[in-house]
Amino acid sequence: MIFITIGLAAGAMLILSLVFSYVLGWANTAFHVEVDPRINAVMETLPGANCGGCGYIGCGEYAEAVVAGEAVNKCTVGGESCTEGLAQIMGVEVGAALPFRPIVHCGARYEDRLGRSEYHGEQRCAAANIVADVQGCTYGCLGFGDCARACNYDAIAVIDGLATVDYKKCVGCGACAKVCPRNIITITAFKAERMLAVTCSNQDKGKDITKVCKVGCIGCGACARASSLFTIVNNLSTINYDAYEPACGLDVMAACEKCPRKRIVFVGKSTDEGVVEFSGQVIEPDFQTTVDHTEWRG
Repeated sequence: MIFITIGLAAGAMLILSLVFSYVLGWANTAFHVEVDPRINAVMETLPGANCGGCGYIGCGEYAEAVVAGEAVNKCTVGGESCTEGLAQIMGVEVGAALPFRPIVHCGARYEDRLGRSEYHGEQRCAAANIVADVQGCTYGCLGFGDCARACNYDAIAVIDGLATVDYKKCVGCGACAKVCPRNIITITAFKAERMLAVTCSNQDKGKDITKVCKVGCIGCGACARASSLFTIVNNLSTINYDAYEPACGLDVMAACEKCPRKRIVFVGKSTDEGVVEFSGQVIEPDFQTTVDHTEWRG
């Protein structure tokens, strides 16, 4: 009797497996969605970092966008060789594009900051930013390293309280800029290996800045008077990167020299060959130098 029961159970399982196999096979055919083979080819070409630097959620979504004809030159991690590979897959020609790199718009190290309070809370910028009086300057780098922890390439570190970029390692993915609660890190198109930058984000008036920082821009306008490349916006020196030329003229260099706080500096890779010019398609950066999008500044 027990053998009959086992046999019936085994037979029932066999019949059920055959039925389900048929149903699954039918469903696979009925609901099959054709995938463009170029998507797989694009995925194989991409570095697979899933960093989001291209503006899409992961390499898979970017691969679909490439095949859809939206963009083939937004992978900052893959670089020029990746762009060339994608262009070949899509059968298009893509001009050279400028690489994107971060600029930290703060130059104040611990010894330069006035009115800094002792902080015992969570050692993260996001947490410290919502605490009042962490430091006198409500715009500057907090120095707790959220940007360094977000970087998968070990390209940014906090040195003496200031976020510092290693441009030899940086791929321009933008992870550091996304986590900075004060928005002082901007991802900018580099027209040369080294670019001029205003390393300050403070929009307060000069007399107020001198009370909280030894090196912050005081909005004196000396740079703007020396060169049309600079303008004072909300008490802060700002560079017009649309008009920026890799080979800086004498007026631009004079503006750097006239800055009493020495906040106009070159950032980027060091080179023994001087300024390296780059000719190609200019991709407009979403340039910010302030904390406009921060609801609370600590």
